[in-house]
Amino acid sequence: MRAKPFAAVLLVAVSLVTVAGCAGNQGSQPQSGDTRFIPGDGKIVVFEAADRKPAPAVEGETLDGATASLGAHKGKVVVLNFWAAWCAPCRAEAPVLKDIAAKTKAAGVEFLGIDFKDRKAEALAFERSQQSGYPSIFDQPGRIALAFHGTVPPAAIPSTLVIDRQGRIAARALGAVKYNDLLSVVTKVGDER
Repeated sequence: MRAKPFAAVLLVAVSLVTVAGCAGNQGSQPQSGDTRFIPGDGKIVVFEAADRKPAPAVEGETLDGATASLGAHKGKVVVLNFWAAWCAPCRAEAPVLKDIAAKTKAAGVEFLGIDFKDRKAEALAFERSQQSGYPSIFDQPGRIALAFHGTVPPAAIPSTLVIDRQGRIAARALGAVKYNDLLSVVTKVGDER
């Protein structure tokens, strides 16, 4: 009989960890199964070229109804940003991503957002207000993030992955990225030949 109170306490603790996955989240909450997400500090980890793993196929319908894919940007550096409208750090980093995307586009860098665990209406409103200048795939169930399992998965909301010209995961940031850190990494990966 003592196991039941312990199980109840454990269930409450797991629930609190799940809700804390995105610091400052508001609006719709993450769905069940989100315990794999942790809050991040925004630090970027860069992987040596010899240690990089290939990114999985990424493709889906964008919030505006078009189709976008990682494969369409073969030979370019691609910044994948996993976000949700209910995530306060995602809203805070949006201007950083928008500015760096515009600044690096001429150098052949592409940005692609992955909106997941979100409501489409809220995601569309977020995209309209931010006007990021790059597409976002609507992936409510989180299938794209799960496809990175076994490589370098995005494990926080937000998460940012930098994909090199060979389609390998060159860097990962868990949490909101800082402007100079992301610009430096994107420039460094872009300069690789």
